[in-house]
Amino acid sequence: MGIAAGIFTRNTGRLVVVAEGDHILEVVMKRFAISSIVVLALITTAVPASAHCQIPCGIYDDELRVQLIEEHIGTVEKSMNKIMEISKASPVDYNQLVRWVDNKEVHATEIQEIVTAYFMAQRIKPAVDHEDEKAMNEYIHKLAILHAIQIHAMKAKQGTNLEEIENLRKFTGMFREAYFGEAKGHKH
Repeated sequence: MGIAAGIFTRNTGRLVVVAEGDHILEVVMKRFAISSIVVLALITTAVPASAHCQIPCGIYDDELRVQLIEEHIGTVEKSMNKIMEISKASPVDYNQLVRWVDNKEVHATEIQEIVTAYFMAQRIKPAVDHEDEKAMNEYIHKLAILHAIQIHAMKAKQGTNLEEIENLRKFTGMFREAYFGEAKGHKH
């Protein structure tokens, strides 16, 4: 009788033999390798915070962030067009279709990340005096525009309606004007 390795099952509480003799090491190594790959995959696919550090470092480039939003909008638009084009082909190239859907999702999410983690969390400051109606209206106006951008980025994820691209561009332009003003310059 040789050496055997086993595990207890949760459901039955019984010992199940998984390997005997020389195969014990092989089973253990396979399980270790699989566990290592899973851990590595989880570590390398974690979503990094990309909008900004949220530490008051003083290094801001608000105009660049708006330009990035505009670039992401263009990428979402191209993705939508490619999805519609590939979907009409015969046969459908599902590999490319999935890649373009994923690309659209990633760039729409980037828009949302910049809006929330950069502008809403760090750059749009609440009015100091909540009784100051003008300051409160400016604050609420900027938040409402950013919220609209969030909603249309979400809707862009949900389908291929190019009206969402028009809405994203419209609200990004409105935000640019509300945030930078007529002079197109914002002081930190």
